Amino acid sequence: MKIGAVFPQLEIGADPNVVRGWANTVEQAGYSHVLAYDHVLGADPANRPGWTGYTDKSLFHEVFVLFGFLAGITTELELVTGVLVLPQRQTALVAKQAIEVDILSGGRLRLGVGIGWNKVEYDALGVPFEKRGARLTQQVELLRKLWSDPVITYEGDFDRVEEAGLNPLPGRQIPIWFGGGADAVLRRTGRIGDGWMPQSAPDDQARAQIAMIRQAAEAAGRDPQSIGIEARLTLAAVPEQERRAFVDGWRDLGATHISVNTMNLGLSNPKEHAQVLAEVLPTLT
Repeated sequence: MKIGAVFPQLEIGADPNVVRGWANTVEQAGYSHVLAYDHVLGADPANRPGWTGYTDKSLFHEVFVLFGFLAGITTELELVTGVLVLPQRQTALVAKQAIEVDILSGGRLRLGVGIGWNKVEYDALGVPFEKRGARLTQQVELLRKLWSDPVITYEGDFDRVEEAGLNPLPGRQIPIWFGGGADAVLRRTGRIGDGWMPQSAPDDQARAQIAMIRQAAEAAGRDPQSIGIEARLTLAAVPEQERRAFVDGWRDLGATHISVNTMNLGLSNPKEHAQVLAEVLPTLT
C-alpha cells in the first residue's frame, strides 16, 4: 500500500519557499504522493447564519497551479487532487490543465474528483448546483475523449465540442478517482472510476461500500480488483496508539493507497507539518 501526504492547505501559508521546503521534505522522507484539496472561493459567514463550511479566511492554493509548481521541484511524488470539484469547472479547460500538469511532471498526475457541497462557489462560477452529479458523469466521459483523440465531436447535456481537440495530448488516460460515500458515488466508481477516496474508518460500513463498488464493476463488465482505494488518516482524529491499526485495517480491506493529514494538530508553523510527516511514516509501514 502506497502512503502519501496531504498538502496542509489551510495551515501552510502562501510563502513559495515554505511550500518548496514542505514538498522536498515529504519526498525525501519517502512518501509516494501528495494529495491536495480544492476550493476556489470561501464564503463570508457574516450574513450566513449557521454556516459551517470553509470561509473567506480559509487559505486554498489553486490545485493545478500548485501542481505545476510541485512538478518542477519534485521528481517522484505523484500529484493527486483529493478532490477537484469538477462540475463547477469548465470540462475542456480541466482537460487542458490536467494534460499540462501530467506532461510537466512526467506522468505523475492522478485526478480525484467530486461534486462538492459549496453552492456559493457554484453560483459564483456560473454553474447550476442542482445538476452537479449528472454533470460529473458526463464530464468524465468527455475528459477521456479529449485525452485520447486528436479531434472530437461531442454533444452532451452540459458540454458541446464540435470538431476540436487538445494539443499536446497526454499520451495516456490520466487516472480518475471519485471522492464521497453516497451510494451514487460508489456505483459511479464501480462503473467508470479508476479508484475511490473514502474519508472514514476501516469498519463494516466501509466493507459494505467496497462491496457495492465491486458489484457495480462486475455489472459493468469490469475487473473489480482494478479499482484502487485511497483512505485518509487524519492524525488529529486518530490517537497515536491506534494509527497503525487504522492503516492495517484499510490494507486488509484492499486499500491500495492511504494519505496522512497533519492539519488540526495545533502545529505552530508549516515546518512542523513536514517534520511530523517525516516522523510518522516509519511507524505506518
